[in-house]
Amino acid sequence: MSESSASALPAGRRGRQPFVHQDSLSLDSSYFSSPPMNFLQELPSYRSIARKRTTILSRDKQSDTLLKPTDSYSSQLEGGITENLNSQSIRKYALNISEKRRLRDIQETQMKYLSEWDQWKRYSSNSWKRFVEKAREMTSHLELWREDIRSIEGKFGTGIQSYFSFLRFLVLLNLVIFLIIFMLVLLPMLLTKYKITNSSFVLIPSKDIDIQCTVYPISSSGLIYFYSYFIDLLSGTGFLEETCLFYGHYTIDGVKFQTFTYDLPLAYLLSTIAYLALSLLWIVKRSVEGFKINLIRSEEHFQSYCNKIFAGWDFCITNRSMADLKHGSLRYELRADLEEERIRQKIAERTSEETLRIYSLRLFLNCIVLAVLAACFYAIYRATIFSQEHMKKEIDKMVFGENLLILYLPSIVITLANFVTPMIFAKIIHYEDYSPGFEIRLTILRCVFMRLATICVLVFTLGSKITSCDNYSCELCGYNQKLYPCWETQVGQEMYKLMIFDLIIILAVTLFVDFPRKLLVTYCSSSKLIQCWGQQEFAIPDNVLGIVYGQTICWIGAFFSPLLPAIATLKFIIIFYVKEMSLIYTCTPSPRQFRASNSNFFFLLVLLIGLCLAIIPLTISMARIPSSKACGPFTNFNTTWEVIPKTVSTFPSSLQSLVHGLTSEAFAVPFFMIICLIMFYFIALAGAHKRVVVQLREQLSLESRDKRYLIQKLTEAQREMRNRLD
Repeated sequence: MSESSASALPAGRRGRQPFVHQDSLSLDSSYFSSPPMNFLQELPSYRSIARKRTTILSRDKQSDTLLKPTDSYSSQLEGGITENLNSQSIRKYALNISEKRRLRDIQETQMKYLSEWDQWKRYSSNSWKRFVEKAREMTSHLELWREDIRSIEGKFGTGIQSYFSFLRFLVLLNLVIFLIIFMLVLLPMLLTKYKITNSSFVLIPSKDIDIQCTVYPISSSGLIYFYSYFIDLLSGTGFLEETCLFYGHYTIDGVKFQTFTYDLPLAYLLSTIAYLALSLLWIVKRSVEGFKINLIRSEEHFQSYCNKIFAGWDFCITNRSMADLKHGSLRYELRADLEEERIRQKIAERTSEETLRIYSLRLFLNCIVLAVLAACFYAIYRATIFSQEHMKKEIDKMVFGENLLILYLPSIVITLANFVTPMIFAKIIHYEDYSPGFEIRLTILRCVFMRLATICVLVFTLGSKITSCDNYSCELCGYNQKLYPCWETQVGQEMYKLMIFDLIIILAVTLFVDFPRKLLVTYCSSSKLIQCWGQQEFAIPDNVLGIVYGQTICWIGAFFSPLLPAIATLKFIIIFYVKEMSLIYTCTPSPRQFRASNSNFFFLLVLLIGLCLAIIPLTISMARIPSSKACGPFTNFNTTWEVIPKTVSTFPSSLQSLVHGLTSEAFAVPFFMIICLIMFYFIALAGAHKRVVVQLREQLSLESRDKRYLIQKLTEAQREMRNRLD
């Protein structure tokens, strides 16, 4: 309560007036200096405002009017609200129904005094707003998995619900990526192949290329074993290699329609750039809300305690067991906060010798972490080399199990590394003497780096094998044509195998580990060992890292396997139902729960890291590694990116000059400086907003102190009145 609101309290025997909001009053120096208000100068807020009197702005300053403290709350708000009726809806104001109806009547009365043009503009604006609200309401019923996610939110809270909402977002993202590739690459070919339109394929013109570089043996003829089709389905070889699933199928230069020729190489490259740019913009757009919340979040520990005690409950929970779990989660968070406070006090009391000892220990443990990561990366490198050198053997020289093991050896090693390293990191972090919150963040960061870096190690290992060889073909073709006649297709096959193997592992763990574990815990609970083992916890960070790992594979592999986004869409749909059944019947939610706001921002941040790591190998493969001369739409180009300069060379000279100017250093340097200035401006603006939030919190604190002070004065006045009556 400010001094303006306090002025509503009478000095004599007048009745108590309603509370008057500070923003609706107009204050000046004469108002503070009136003799009846001398005691209000003792208020904490008065002293603060008196220091900042020059910065106080009044709503009615232009009309030189002053609202009286005896006015009611609604009458004081009426002026400010009616001025903004055009820009804001009445329902946004925190008023009761009768006040809103009265304001709506005022709005209708004001319409009579407007011109016909203004009336039409206001009417059309209101009609458009109603239409948008109705459209949003109708589209919300068409939302994918709307009822399932609401049911999960009601039973398990918003933290787990945010995971399934994130999974739904990835389904929609991959569906849109597939539609982009389908419209730009697949649709023109299908229209021509099945004679739907009057068009024909334009074959790639022959170029001065050595015939050795154009040799592409796909599969051997003759007797095929019964399990060969199963191996082809799991590995992408054989009959799948010749389909539109992989890069090698698109060995044409374009599609000739009646009026124009469709440039397929350019469309193929633009589809890749389009889905990467769309993914980046979509992720950034969704992460803005979470970023705002994290930006203005208070760092005061006292407020953190108040938020957990007074605003920490999740009112979406309707299940008793989940309510008990939420109670336990809040207790855990409070214990973690107290532990962090204890560690801060311990850090402040450390001596120089203790500080040196703990930093030396952390340095040693981080060296162990780096050694574990290096060992995993080297194991993936050796497994990839071994698999690539032995997978070219004929199938009849290997048995069924040996062939599958050779094909899936890199995927198996990557899965084992992703399974073992989090347990090692969890053991190491306990000895580093960090706070509980920082332990969780650092462990997750290490696991994110491990999961995503394994894919990059696999891709860069394949790149090193593609560009290095001991024979003459590297100098002749620019790559290892003998081992990789169509290296883009073989990279796509590796991404396809990673995608399929990841889905197999998720299904196998759910069916053959989590489900039997649930049965043992339910029906063999007398065993102490099984009781200690317990049910599998539904850990949100681990599950998020799993689907981000799969999405990163999709981003990298979509260039080499255009139908991989469709496979990823089906995979995430299957994962949604499998995880939902696992959550309901076989798993228990983790006691370390995430808030929805924290979860959404964390998920999108990890996904953005995966996108950045996916762009790096794609950029190198398109700009540095020579394209295959035996398959694909870029056989006449040294690299994939050369199709862009060739297309620009066909533009008119003025447009070419414009494009060259936009891509030159003379434009890039000023553009970069302008972007930096804009970035600094928004950083400063964010800092200013944060300072405003701090000032508003201080004002709320002062108002609470005013209330305590006035209650104390009121109590003293009542006591004196009783004494006089006695």
